Amino acid sequence: MKAFHVEGSEKTENIVWHDHAVSTQERISLKMQQPAILWFTGLSGSGKSTIANAVERKLLTLNKHSYLLDGDNVRHGLNRDLSFTDQDRIENIRRIGEVAKLFVDSGLLVLTAFISPFVSDREQVRKLVSHGQFIEVFIDTPIEVCESRDPKGLYKKARAGDIKHFTGIDSDYEAPSNPEIHLHTDRYLIEECADQVINYLSENGYLSI
Repeated sequence: MKAFHVEGSEKTENIVWHDHAVSTQERISLKMQQPAILWFTGLSGSGKSTIANAVERKLLTLNKHSYLLDGDNVRHGLNRDLSFTDQDRIENIRRIGEVAKLFVDSGLLVLTAFISPFVSDREQVRKLVSHGQFIEVFIDTPIEVCESRDPKGLYKKARAGDIKHFTGIDSDYEAPSNPEIHLHTDRYLIEECADQVINYLSENGYLSI
């Protein structure tokens, strides 16, 4: 018997929300911090993963509880069935948004490093959590700088036509208009950018309760 079968947009009446015995507030109290999604967005090669890793290391030294969801890593498992078409990019971000929401419910500071090129997708994730629990971190690096770095050789392949739907080349990137944190990796060192993020969290009460 398939009691939890879901087909298309149809939902079986047998699926109901199960309340937890431990509340979100109890998890927050245990961890002594305010949970949030730190959503790092920017072009490939902008420094999203590098800065996010530096931020998480700093959070660890402050005895804060966090987890980093990296775009490439997630595509090795949860989203391995998705391509890089616009439709699959949207689904990629939708799934990550739902996972990040669960991390917030657990009381964590969850860092996500994804190109996430579309404004509407990022705003959809923002709507999944409460006010103040979505912090958009724009890694604002000129494409010329990203392409000169090209750590994975992806720009070279995209220019040669070996990679299709590559953001910044033949697929659009919609930059944030009003991010909570705006970082320029062509002007500041990685550690300086990470410090800017930590300072924002500290000044806005995320690192204590």
